[in-house]
Parts: sequence; structure tokens; C-alpha cells
Amino acid sequence: MTILSPGPVPKGTRSLADVGNIRRVAVATDRSETADRAVQWAAAFAMSIGAELLIIQVLPTGARGTTEAGAAAGTRARSAASELSSIAAELAGVRGKARVLVDDDAAKVIVSTAEEAGADVLVVGNAGMQGRTQFLLDNVPNRISHSARCTVIIVNTGSIPAVPGKPPREDAEEEPEPPLLLGRATRIASVMARHGLRELFGAKGQDQRARARGLRSALEELGPTFCKLGQILSTRPDLLPPAFIEELASLQDHVPPLPERRVVEVMEQELRVPWEDVFASIDPEPLAAGTIAQVHTATLQDGTRVVVKIQRPGAREDIERDLGLLEMFARKAGGRPGLKQVVDLEAIAEHLSSSLQRELDFLTEATNIERMRAILEPYPRLAVPDVFDAYTTQRLLVLRFIDGGSLRTAPEGRERKEAARQLLESYYRQVLNEGFFHADPHPGNLLWFDGTIYFLDFGMVGEIGADLRRNLMMLLLAFWQEDATFLTDITLVIAGQDQRQDIDVGRFEAEMSELLTRYRNLSLRDIQLGPILQEMTEIAIRHDVPLPASLTLTTKALAQVQLAVAELDPELDPFAVAGSFLGRNLLAKVREGFDPRSLFYASQKLSLRVSRSIEALERLTGARPGPKLQVHFRGIEGLETDVRRAGRRLSLAFLSAGALIGTGMLAGHPSLASWVPITVGSAGGAFSLALVIDLLRRR
Repeated sequence: MTILSPGPVPKGTRSLADVGNIRRVAVATDRSETADRAVQWAAAFAMSIGAELLIIQVLPTGARGTTEAGAAAGTRARSAASELSSIAAELAGVRGKARVLVDDDAAKVIVSTAEEAGADVLVVGNAGMQGRTQFLLDNVPNRISHSARCTVIIVNTGSIPAVPGKPPREDAEEEPEPPLLLGRATRIASVMARHGLRELFGAKGQDQRARARGLRSALEELGPTFCKLGQILSTRPDLLPPAFIEELASLQDHVPPLPERRVVEVMEQELRVPWEDVFASIDPEPLAAGTIAQVHTATLQDGTRVVVKIQRPGAREDIERDLGLLEMFARKAGGRPGLKQVVDLEAIAEHLSSSLQRELDFLTEATNIERMRAILEPYPRLAVPDVFDAYTTQRLLVLRFIDGGSLRTAPEGRERKEAARQLLESYYRQVLNEGFFHADPHPGNLLWFDGTIYFLDFGMVGEIGADLRRNLMMLLLAFWQEDATFLTDITLVIAGQDQRQDIDVGRFEAEMSELLTRYRNLSLRDIQLGPILQEMTEIAIRHDVPLPASLTLTTKALAQVQLAVAELDPELDPFAVAGSFLGRNLLAKVREGFDPRSLFYASQKLSLRVSRSIEALERLTGARPGPKLQVHFRGIEGLETDVRRAGRRLSLAFLSAGALIGTGMLAGHPSLASWVPITVGSAGGAFSLALVIDLLRRR
């Protein structure tokens, strides 16, 4: 089968339908510029499907029948073979091979060499090869296409750039290079089909669980981009059934380790000095090997034990290729009418891209570690490893080695229980106060050493804005107070659905109340905040109330850390820890409210908002409000009385609470006379008494 390709192979071509079985791609060249374009095309195609690359060059014998000519041809062949082997290695690494032969029948030798090598596809260019008597006789592409037994692709080299990755025309569509797009897309389809995923979600029960396992295996095989996609999807119960969510949560990213030689090459490229200048020794056996990075232990010249994280060569290029494919798919599929109401594919692709770009930059991970160090400062039982900034780059991260064990190895006693409490409270602080949290606190990323829990691997972190943090705090307070009504209200606010009229709020609230009742009757060891938040998410999904992705990531992290806390101290009451933390948080906010600078800022902001409201009213009425503008409301005298009464009671409550809190704050102040807190406390008591009298009088 012969395929004429102007760049991409035509879609739906039968000969490439089984592209997953292509193991070797051969390409012919005479080393002209246009022939080298075909080599670039073939290399990109082979790389995209994981196939081997064989570059074939045929040199003419020269003058026939002379010993000198034969010797000269042999010398030229050896020189050409050395050069071509270097090119093959540069284009395809260890999968790249080259063969240079001497013969005057180029087409015949190209075909026979490809067959001997077991090539599944043979690529030739259609330009720059005709009429070149040193290499091609009688139109080599035509002869090859008629005599080869394998699939032949004749590439229109006039439309392909000589350098991979550049578009052939200025006005070309912004898509990945054709061979990359075609090859990778067909490779993805082949892997999915092999794992039985032609239909993902049609099955039920056990069949659906088997398909979920197949999806996890397929994503692991397809590499880091798809592993990360699976991790993101595992936080989206609004998109996938529970069986898939559970299976994707256990995604593992494992590949054969890099040889020691390649590890040293990357180190020296990043350090720009021989590795012996920095390290006394490097353990050749990796601690872990993933598709993005590989981790080794090592010893610095001063004897310090460290962990070295090295980015795999080609990882960035592989990920950017897959991201280009996924972003193009998201643009095309996401534009379909009605689909965006169900799932925002472009937002998911953008989230995936930003997450992977951060993971590819180890300087960002180093910054994340230092940021977390500051957050954990109030907790003496929590820590992060030291970063050796002098040796850290975008592709190399050097950390102090922590010779610890899993949390199960922590000895029983006060230290273990206190570490559990601090771990849980630190997550409340990370999520609710700082808006920055470790998003993957599974057991492998938490290490016990010398009475301290160390957080590892900051490639995956979560960030949430101030509004969501404030609403999350209100949500936890509502749960703490077992207030199903307010819990429903704040959930709708978080989802941005509080103005919708088509939601059955009564049924929503009833399900929330049922959830509260069920957990109220559980023992402390069975209460876990993570699963509670997950159940709340499921209730919201059943009512078509999609919660933000950042909240689902937070929920997953809290569920993981709750399991770690239960491992350390199964008797710890998570609600008591949450209540203590929230109480201190509220008291801190009250103290901030008495700060003159904060009060001045609040008054100025209020003044500006009032001014803007007046301007908006002027635009609405077309005139300044005054004697000519009168608005009359009839029949609302009772409402006016109720509003005034509620305002009065609210004012008394605030004054009473403020005075009583102020009494507690002033009582321990050594520089104040004893009568000051007594006076403030008496005022608080008076306000409280007035509030009680007002309430009793109106019953």
C-alpha cells in the first residue's frame, strides 16, 4: 500500500489503522535538503508511536571495474555511515539506526534493506530525489512503491519544514506537527483499544470496574501527561462514575530507570561542572523512577546525605506534544453546543497544562517547599526537607536526605498524638488561612523522623482564593453547629448556584440533614472530614450543583490527610481540632477588627462604595436624588417594624459580644488598671440584659 503524504497521512487510511503494531520505520535519503525533510518526518512519526527508526543511504559505486573506485566508495561509505549514525541517534536516541550501502540500483537496495530489517513502513521523499543520477535512477519513489511489500509513504517534502516543530506556512493552523499529531493520536487509540476501552462508561457493575482498571492501565502506559489527566479526573466525581474515581486515585507513574550514564549527563548539564566537583558519590540504584523524573540518593563533598531529583531527557518535549494534542481536541470538541454546560474541556486542558508545566520546573517545586516551610513554622512536629539552592535548577533538585520511615513506625506516646493533632490542624491552616496546600499527602509523601512528620514531593500543590477560603470556613462552622439549612445555603454559594430557581432546595437540605444525622451517631474514630466533604460533593452533583475543581482537590487532600491522622491517633476528634482552630481564627479576626489601621481602611472602603452607589443611582434616575425624586412603598409598615427590631437586636448582640470578648482580652493585660476590664465587662452585661429584655417583651 502506497500513501502519498503532503505532511500528514490522510485520515482513515486503512494501512495505518493498526498503527499500534508498527515497530520499525525505515526512511531513504541521499542527504539532500529535501530528502532530509523526509527523514525528519519519519523520525517524528516513529517517535510519536514508539517505533524504531532506520535511515538508509545508498551510494553509487563510481567508475565500474576499478579497484581504486571500489576502495574510494568503501571509504565514502564508512564516513557516511558514521555521520548518518550520529544523525539517527540524535533524532531517535537508542531507537535510531543507520545503514549506508554501495550500489548503483538504489531503489532495489533500499527495498531489500528495509525488508531485511523488518520495516513495517518505508518513507521516501518525492522532491529533490528525481534526476539525481548519483542516487536515484528511473524515479526511485515510483519503483519503491511498486516493489516494496510493506507500506510506503511518499512525503511531499516541499510542504514540510526541515526543522521539526515549525509550521510549513505562516498561515497554517495552530496544531501539532502532522506526523506527531497523527502518530500520537493513533497510538492513543491503539492503547485504549488494547485495554478494552472502545466504550468507557456503558457497562455496569463488575464490567464497569474492569473498564476502570483498564483506563488506569492505559493512562499509565501513555505517560506523564495522561497520568496527570487521570489524577485531575480522579478529583471530579461530577464527570466520572465512582468506580473510575476510585481506580484513578491509585494511578502510578513507573518506567524503567535511566542508566547511570544518562543520569550523570543530566547532572553535569545542569551543574555545568563535572559531577565529582559537587558529589562524593551517587547511589546508582534509584529510589524512584517516573516518566518525568528519577530520584537518587547521593553524598555531597562535605559528607551531607542528599536526595537528587533528575528530570528525564525528553520529558518536556513528550509532555508538550501531548498537551498540544489535548488542547486541540479540547478546542474542537469543547465548542459543541451544550457540551460546555456539562464539562468545560478547555478549562480542564488549561488546568492540566499549567499543572504539568509547574511539575516540569523544579525551581517552582523548590519555591513551594520554602513557602510550606513558612506555613508550618507554628508546628514543631511538622517540617519539610532543606533545599540546596546552589545545586537546584529547572531540571535538577537537591534536598537534604531524611532517613525516616512511614508514619506506622512512629513510637506510641505523647509525641505521636501531638504530631497527629498538628498535622490535621496544619491542613486547616493551609486551606483556610493560606490558600496553599500540599495536594497529594498520601503515605509515601509523609515521613516520620525523630519525632517529626516531614512532607515530601511538592510537585502537586493546590491554591484557592480568598472568597472560597472564607466560604469554606463558613461551611465547616455550619457542619460543626449541625445547621443543615445554612450548610445548604453556603454550598449553593460556593457553587455559584444560589440564584437558581430550578433547584429543589428542600430536598437538598433534607439530604444534608440526613448526612449530619448519620455522622452525629458515629464514634470519633469513624468520623473523617474528607469522606464527609466527598459525600457533600456527591449530594451537590445529584442536584446538578457543580462545585469548583479547587474544592474537589481540597476534599481529596483532606481525605488523605485524615487517613494519616487516623493512623497516628485513631481517638483524635477532628471536629474538636476544627472547633479549636476556628475559634482561634475568629478571635484573631476580632483582634484585627480593633486595629486602627484596619478600621481606617474599612471606613475608607465603605465611603468609596457609598459614593459609587450614589453615582449608580444618578445614572439610573438621570438626576441627583433630591426633592423631585420620591419613592413611596405602601403596605409594608409591619415589615419596616420587623427590620428595625432585628437591627436593634443585632446591634445589641454585637455590642454585647464585643464587650465580653474585650473583657477577656483586657483582663490579662498587666499595664491596665483592674477597673478597666471590670467596666468593659459591666457594659457587656448591660447590653446582654437589654437584649434579653427586648426578646422577652416581644414574645
